[in-house]
Amino acid sequence: MKYKFEKINTLNLFDWFLIIGVVVANLIYSIKMEEFDWMGSIAGVTGVVCVVLVAKGNIFNYLFGVVNVTLYAIISYKAKLYGDAALNALYYFPMQFIGWYSWVYRRQESSGVTVTARRLSFKGRLFLTLFTVATVLLGAWLLKYWNDPQPLKDSATTVISIIAMYIMVKRYMEQWVLWVAVNLISVAMWVVAWIAGGEHAALMVIMWLFYLVNSISGWVNWSRLSQERY
Repeated sequence: MKYKFEKINTLNLFDWFLIIGVVVANLIYSIKMEEFDWMGSIAGVTGVVCVVLVAKGNIFNYLFGVVNVTLYAIISYKAKLYGDAALNALYYFPMQFIGWYSWVYRRQESSGVTVTARRLSFKGRLFLTLFTVATVLLGAWLLKYWNDPQPLKDSATTVISIIAMYIMVKRYMEQWVLWVAVNLISVAMWVVAWIAGGEHAALMVIMWLFYLVNSISGWVNWSRLSQERY
């Protein structure tokens, strides 16, 4: 029964708008550039589908996540964003399988696809905030010691992403506060890479902008899903 799934489609009109929107944006970009960037396009589309499904609490997000993090690691490496490349290859990739295993046993219904959401207590949120800030500052200090040109930005994106992914697997609503922060920083990072002429960078800007919009939607949806349990 643990791998039986019914009512697979949990998407609404807004979700389809995001998915169709990123596909159309990629097509327009390809037509304008007169070439099809298959790696950037597939990474962008699978990434948006993945986060849209996460926002719905849909376990199938992990199937698209595997494809997305694999391609994104390659793209980041080619753009010389080695921290992002390592984060996706060494952390996000295995977490897709851990997340699937964790969520499949914690669905609202035994044959459904929607996970049971949770929320932290006030003490839990306070600890999460203090731990995140302290870890980001510590990471920035270490990166500055190693002559990183943007230690605070690099530390923030890496540390917050690691924490957000962990509490996502643990099914906590508060993940979305962290994802909004990561998405804002990542949009700025890829805009800089785009201006510098980085390969695939324009499509990554599009992808992260859709991530940002979806993270706000996810925040709203998971607030509702977690509230239903209390």
